[in-house]
Amino acid sequence: MPLIQAWSTLIAPTKANTMSLNGKLGIVFGVANKRSIAWAIAQAWHKAGARLAFTYQGERLKENVEELAGTFGSDTLILPCDVTRDDDIAAVFKAITEKFGKLHLMLHSVAFAPRDALEGQFVNTSREAFRIAHDVSAYSLVALARASAPLMTDGGSILAMSYYGAEKVVPHYNVMGVAKASLEASTRYLAYDLGPKKIRVNCISAGPVNTLAARGISGFGEMLKHYEEHTPLKRNVVPEELGATGVFLASDGAAAITGQVIYVDCGYQIMGM
Repeated sequence: MPLIQAWSTLIAPTKANTMSLNGKLGIVFGVANKRSIAWAIAQAWHKAGARLAFTYQGERLKENVEELAGTFGSDTLILPCDVTRDDDIAAVFKAITEKFGKLHLMLHSVAFAPRDALEGQFVNTSREAFRIAHDVSAYSLVALARASAPLMTDGGSILAMSYYGAEKVVPHYNVMGVAKASLEASTRYLAYDLGPKKIRVNCISAGPVNTLAARGISGFGEMLKHYEEHTPLKRNVVPEELGATGVFLASDGAAAITGQVIYVDCGYQIMGM
């Protein structure tokens, strides 16, 4: 039998199922409204067959998350969680254990820095703003991965959201860029620690998307225009494309991918000028 034909025969039985998330159980951290990247990925995971739970940060966002998550079914688990509070995290995963019994997917789409730290010069970042940005945006991934791992008895996929400002200087992104660099490094160390348990940890580095968090960055409108002019594809990424990448990284199609930062930015990351 020719080598190519033999290889095709070998992969044929599983090829159609590699992107399915049927039977997978997941939890999503970071939905704020319908424009959230977390919501785009959650929708894609749901369409691929996953059953999901959601958290929300504070009463201000509760109604939004309840309305969106409720479209997945009236029994969808929706829980409060401040990721800077270990008690909140413990309560969330206690509820997940009682509801699901196990976990396969976890999405971390959580980031915050005080608004004044996203204006002016990075050199003027206060000690407190630096601490808050790293606690919310980077350490929370470690805390949530630690809580998720015991429930991922069949292995799993942990996915975090990053941005190009972790690698290169983006004016006004400031301390958030430094926190995202910490997030990406944490992804690699978590991938190493959790790999023996068949738990994969990856980041999507998304191009700019008009989300609630992004609008807090000074000059965000100009950033969108700059990307549209300078990416090889001459456009900005759309949420559905981030959702599709999220499904891939959560699926068996990415079974050998861990500790990576996947750029979904219409090619901006490759450009020098």
